[in-house]
Amino acid sequence: MLQTLHDYFWWDRLWLPANLTWADLKDQDGRASTKASDLYITIPLAFLFLVIRHLFEIYVATPLAGLLNVKEKVRLKATPNPVLEKFYTSSCKHPKQADVEALAKKSGYTTRQVERWFRRRRNQDRPSLLKKFRESSWRFTFYLLAFIAGMAVITDKPWFYNLREVWEGYPVQDLLPSQYWYYMIELSFYLSLLFSVASDVKRKDFREQIIHHVATIILISFSWFTNYIRAGTLIMALHDSSDYLLESAKMFNYAGWKNTCNGIFIIFAVVFIITRLIILPFWMLHCTMVYPLAFYPPFFGYYFFNFMMVILQSLHIFWAYLIIRMAQKFITGKVVEDERSDRDETDETEEEEPKTGAGAGAMADTKNGPLTNGHPILNNNHRKAE
Repeated sequence: MLQTLHDYFWWDRLWLPANLTWADLKDQDGRASTKASDLYITIPLAFLFLVIRHLFEIYVATPLAGLLNVKEKVRLKATPNPVLEKFYTSSCKHPKQADVEALAKKSGYTTRQVERWFRRRRNQDRPSLLKKFRESSWRFTFYLLAFIAGMAVITDKPWFYNLREVWEGYPVQDLLPSQYWYYMIELSFYLSLLFSVASDVKRKDFREQIIHHVATIILISFSWFTNYIRAGTLIMALHDSSDYLLESAKMFNYAGWKNTCNGIFIIFAVVFIITRLIILPFWMLHCTMVYPLAFYPPFFGYYFFNFMMVILQSLHIFWAYLIIRMAQKFITGKVVEDERSDRDETDETEEEEPKTGAGAGAMADTKNGPLTNGHPILNNNHRKAE
């Protein structure tokens, strides 16, 4: 049965145009080609990325946070209480008024004390500012290096200037060492993001991020074993062109550098809209949907690849909506509460205190502490949308 499923999954007619077989993609006449088995290396590489990330966050991101004056806060811990802890972990983190009254009777607390206990307990689970800064530092570093590498891989190729060249001679197209490593590193990185999702900072668009990571992994893997390498390298470089700008804006946001954060974010918004809402749909999707039909009739793999591209494009439209809203606030100078922030997570002024006394007054300055400027993509909060 497993052999039958294997044979059906790798059926030539599913993934390749008519009159082509997997034999056409094998190495021959000194020409290297892609093989599905090559992707096995990405699993150990993904775990290697996790190790490198851990070392990077300790020895690079943490000292950098100190240089940028990223201040930690001391959060008051909830007093241990088995009754309230059991309800918190097994039932709900945000109890209703009726639950608060019932818990007050069981725990011996007043309703006010129960509400305060839950606020403090939720605060304990929220990611620290340093954790968010280190995570953004790691992603910024990778995306920047990946973008530079991507440009080095594609800018000297004829299909970078003429997209019709992407399909010229397909599937008999040489695989270059630079393309091989670009693919393996990109796929390994996205796998590492999927492996670390449980420990990373949770954001309101958590589900959309998971969908994006899965769709990206599927697209990279599919384009590899079907030898869509030319299109794949272009699409990956296009995505990397704006991601490092967003992560750098987050870093300066956590450091409280308001003007720097705002300036980088505006640049990011422009680059994102140009690459994701103009170049990707009107150039790259046109390249993957229209140009292949001049070389071979449509087949299942053609529809599958473009369907996954449409999913990515839909996510880009969703994120572009948030980005445009935030860019308007930057330009107009409006300051509103972050719609994803947990306002009830603080107990007025006593819930959180600056770690150092000297930093208390500086938190109001533009270069100390994170900005509460109402920009949900920059302010990553731990609570998911409810």
